[in-house]
Amino acid sequence: MSDNFTGFTEKQVDVIRALKRNELKKINILEGSVSSGKTYISLVLWAFWVSTMPRGNNYIMLGRTLETLNRNCLILLEELIGVKNFTFSIGKKEARLFGRRVFLEGANDARSEGKIRGMTLQGAYCDEITILPKDFFEMLITRLRVEGALLIGTTNPDSPSHWLMKDYLAPDANGRVDTLSWNFTIDDNTKLPSGYVEHMKRGFSGVFYERFILGRWVIAEGLIYGGFKQSQIVANPPKILNYSAGIDYGQSNATVFLLVGEGADGRLYILSEYYHSGRASQASKSPLTYAKDFISWIKSYFETRGLALSLGGIYYDPSALGFRTQLAELGVKNLRAANNEVLRGIQLVSAMFEGDLIRVCASCKNTIDELRGYAWDSKAAARGEDKPVKENDHAMDALRYAVMGNQTYWKNRLGAVK
Repeated sequence: MSDNFTGFTEKQVDVIRALKRNELKKINILEGSVSSGKTYISLVLWAFWVSTMPRGNNYIMLGRTLETLNRNCLILLEELIGVKNFTFSIGKKEARLFGRRVFLEGANDARSEGKIRGMTLQGAYCDEITILPKDFFEMLITRLRVEGALLIGTTNPDSPSHWLMKDYLAPDANGRVDTLSWNFTIDDNTKLPSGYVEHMKRGFSGVFYERFILGRWVIAEGLIYGGFKQSQIVANPPKILNYSAGIDYGQSNATVFLLVGEGADGRLYILSEYYHSGRASQASKSPLTYAKDFISWIKSYFETRGLALSLGGIYYDPSALGFRTQLAELGVKNLRAANNEVLRGIQLVSAMFEGDLIRVCASCKNTIDELRGYAWDSKAAARGEDKPVKENDHAMDALRYAVMGNQTYWKNRLGAVK
């Protein structure tokens, strides 16, 4: 291997030097922020190392799913070393890397363990380790039973109570397997344009900023939307350019409808809320009644303001298919199952509050109350999990559905914030 490190960052050079000096361990993990260059150099490391290993042994590359593995790693690896040196077939779940056969697999739940049971592996590459099942990862380590076998993997930071930190990365991590790790921050990637780095930094806040920008393993605790300020509560919105809605449907739990719109100032406005809790009011409603209430509520908003009814996407809880059917039968159009990636949704909404891209009309009192009390679950955090407290969160779910319905637009707007 040449000593010419032109084109690599200083942190990436440290990784390659570990290979040159024969310093790699059984487990080698590149962890840290997004856009830090860790995936790029991990694939270079993987390709160099495999090229020196026996052709007759087995190798494997893994991700949460084959689709994410393809998107995050396989296409990039092909670009890095060329199709003469690396070819792959998602359908066959196999690749050829410098003539070595490489199995391709997804590991999205505990049952994935069966995919590697009985294998004998020379090497394994893992993308996004923290979202792989713990039992699967532990089984994978036992499959690395050839002399000199090792694992190379990447991950973003998570909770300090996550099993990967406690069992493998922490200084007192049980000592079960030799581990070498490198921590990356976005500022380590000196090849990125400064404008792009600033754009990325504006896309995160709170715990997500610390993890995905600063590369820290920190616990999710306290208020989720700490960036929500009194100044973001308004009496009257500006001219609204377009409207959409979020629906969180419940029978015993509260049912919430939120009408939101993009203001002429480029912000998202929470304009109106419908909030009814069958448990709190001791007056439950049927799905049909809720559907009729939705129609009446929407019509009333536009009619009292002398506006023509114009409503874009209506994003509903994807588990509420029965209620969706009820709305459709009453003629409601533009019904769309919401993107229910909770943490990604919280991350985006949090950054929007921090970037002053959301305003709430003062009439939305239940929504304001929930914003002020929406918090991380400390018991889940102790288990290494990031979860909101599942109480008084129905307006928060409806807001997240509405925002994620136009996530690409709002992410771009965040990038434009100065």
